[in-house]
Amino acid sequence: MALSSSNSSLETDMKIENSGFPEREIGTQGLRKQILRKGNSWQTPFPGDEVEVHCSGRIEGGACLDASGDEGTPFKFKLSQSEVIKGLDEGVSTMKKGERAIFIIPPTLAYGELGFSPLIPPNSTLIYNIEMLSWTSIRDITGDGGILKKITKEGEGWATPREADEVLVNYEARLEDATLVSKSDEGVEFNVSDGYLCPAVSKAVKTMRRGEKAELAVKFSYGLRQNKNGPMDIDDVPPDSNLTIKLELVSWKSVIDVTGDKKVLKRITRVGEGFDRPNEGSVVKVIYYGKLKDGTVFESKGSNEEPFEFTTLEEQINEGLDRAIMTMKKGEQALVTVSKVYLHNNDISGIANEDLFYEVELIDFIKEKPFWKMDTKEKIKACERKKNDGNVLFSAGKFWRASRKYEKESSSDGQILLILEMHYNLNGAIAATYVEFDHSFSDDEKSVAKALWLSSNLNSAACKLKLGEYLEASILCTKVLKHDPFNVKALYRRSQAYLKISELEKAEEDIKRALTSDPNNRDVKLVYKELKDKRREYARYQAEVFSTMLSRMG
Repeated sequence: MALSSSNSSLETDMKIENSGFPEREIGTQGLRKQILRKGNSWQTPFPGDEVEVHCSGRIEGGACLDASGDEGTPFKFKLSQSEVIKGLDEGVSTMKKGERAIFIIPPTLAYGELGFSPLIPPNSTLIYNIEMLSWTSIRDITGDGGILKKITKEGEGWATPREADEVLVNYEARLEDATLVSKSDEGVEFNVSDGYLCPAVSKAVKTMRRGEKAELAVKFSYGLRQNKNGPMDIDDVPPDSNLTIKLELVSWKSVIDVTGDKKVLKRITRVGEGFDRPNEGSVVKVIYYGKLKDGTVFESKGSNEEPFEFTTLEEQINEGLDRAIMTMKKGEQALVTVSKVYLHNNDISGIANEDLFYEVELIDFIKEKPFWKMDTKEKIKACERKKNDGNVLFSAGKFWRASRKYEKESSSDGQILLILEMHYNLNGAIAATYVEFDHSFSDDEKSVAKALWLSSNLNSAACKLKLGEYLEASILCTKVLKHDPFNVKALYRRSQAYLKISELEKAEEDIKRALTSDPNNRDVKLVYKELKDKRREYARYQAEVFSTMLSRMG
């Protein structure tokens, strides 16, 4: 700011000793602030925000600086971008909208020992009268200044898109000289994880709310030369070009990776009610249409008058669709994409091996009767039914579903066996602290329940071995062995798991314990032979490594 010879009104404004508000220090470098008028909100600007202020100042004991309010034009600058002296940066960042304050800025936070010749002498203390008019939020999305986002229109609600979601945006991208690079005429829809045009778009859209508009200042490192999926008509754009992008988030569809491997994806088109969802064994009512990629409808189930009713995870519909419906809420509508890996021979006849697309609405559902509402006989029968269902699935080679059935018996979702697991100590006695939970069971029922719990965990361990989940299998067997230390099946299956993860000493210990209890067990002897073969193979490998080392040394 230039020096001014007229300073009478400014001197009047800066009689801080009569302001009525106490002076306080900001930070540890001598910056002082005295409020002349309090603000009308609780918010303060963030680093990177563009603030708009009226500002007047003077050198302590010296000439005045020009005031922005003299011409009625506010002064704008970005916080923490080195656009003003450090004292102003730090002081203005503490102000609320509508606030007016005086800041006394020491030389270390102003122009220091050098001054700003000829306007400001060395080691000058500056005094500023600041009125905060407003600010525009500018966010450094990447933390390195590569993408700065300025909100020009606030969005609705609080939610923002996630990595897997599909978004609909409008945009206009220009070079720094205002040359148009690319724009959307009718909106563009894309998956956030796939990106569009350049990395900056997908990174920015994840910070936006529905209906929000923003301007992006994009460095070349996040610009077009990093793009993989954008339009191909931008070959004439100079390399390493910075961009300015106007971006509007029109809407988005939430996408849920149902199976965790992107083989079953659910796109929510209408949000459901409440928080509850169907579980395994729920009776659900749905309306759905199955389509091929070319739009051909191959399956249609249910109507508003008569929804289609089925029981979840009972192989009554396509497994991928079944699992997607179990993630839905009442009244929810969704588009479900099911990979061809879930297209089994008995699912839909006459369809080639291709992905399937479903439009689904969950009308209603009834969950299985919860554990705490069952009497003792119902609890035992429910566990036996789950175990038998698991046995059928295991025999059919459907190990994942069988494992779920067995786990259901001993899960914390309400089955009796988890409670009995807590009740029994190593000797099978009832732990005193849990007696009150156990009063409704007779001795015979406790015995039956414990046998069910043991067998369900052993069967689940067998499933885990088939699925290659060896650590989980060993954990399940260990649970059984805490209750029955010489259970041969548990020792046998845990030794198999240990062999697969090369815990040879632990495997041998389990095998020897099993053979002590059952010396003629053929399965245990076979796994013992496998262990010995593996030891010999490992010994040969070590010999080869040692021989190679000696040859290189010689």
